Amino acid sequence: MTWWGKLIGGTLGFMLGGPLGALLGAALGHGVDKRAEGLAGGFLGGQQRVQMAFFTATFSVMGHLAKADGRVSEREIQIAQTVMDQMRLPPAMERLAKDLYRQGKQPDFDLDAVLDQFRGECRNRPLLLRIFLEILIQTAYADGAIHPSERRVLLHVCDRLGVARREFERLEGMVRATRGFQGPGAVADSPEDLLARAYEVLGISPQASDAEVKKAYRRLINQHHPDKLVAKGLPQEMMKLAQEKTREIRQAYERIREARGFR
Repeated sequence: MTWWGKLIGGTLGFMLGGPLGALLGAALGHGVDKRAEGLAGGFLGGQQRVQMAFFTATFSVMGHLAKADGRVSEREIQIAQTVMDQMRLPPAMERLAKDLYRQGKQPDFDLDAVLDQFRGECRNRPLLLRIFLEILIQTAYADGAIHPSERRVLLHVCDRLGVARREFERLEGMVRATRGFQGPGAVADSPEDLLARAYEVLGISPQASDAEVKKAYRRLINQHHPDKLVAKGLPQEMMKLAQEKTREIRQAYERIREARGFR
């Protein structure tokens, strides 16, 4: 049985406990008392626990980030809905995601407590932290640019999760660049601009050697491989997001390969 099946099964022992468990409990319409928090760790399997934590943290922090600039724009709501649509969530699960999003927007949302538990649940899984940050950065760019207050929140998230600023800048560059590879509605850029954006997607300089281009491509494809991420604890419902990211990486690599003429 998946983590979602166990959760809706109502078995209290499968609750996460801690601030993430409290968010889930509130979203499901029941509280998580101290006794339940103590039971949680003993009954929930490792990978399923991480999947539950990832789902809960993603949508609640996404809501908190959307409110960081003082208001939640229609575009930000649309991005959150797009993420849910890409995941093809069943109706009950989509309602859960939306409720977690709403909880994240509340003034009493304890961001640090959520991030601290999430980091603990994802220990030895740095790939999951990167995917988590990519989703948040994409949310922040929903209005076309990151608002200063959103950047402060994102940098705080990085610090709390132990992610270096340099890695954040690399991920931000990837997200900013892939906005030009998103199909209908994307800005029509010149071939030169698209090529420059392709280098940014791969996180490399246009002066990189062919060998460095190939190495960067293989590294990113390996990091974003859906099956590998699910094995690490990415919820299976989020596999579609990983598949879309690998498509963008391949598209960028093909553009560079064609421009350089190597195989």
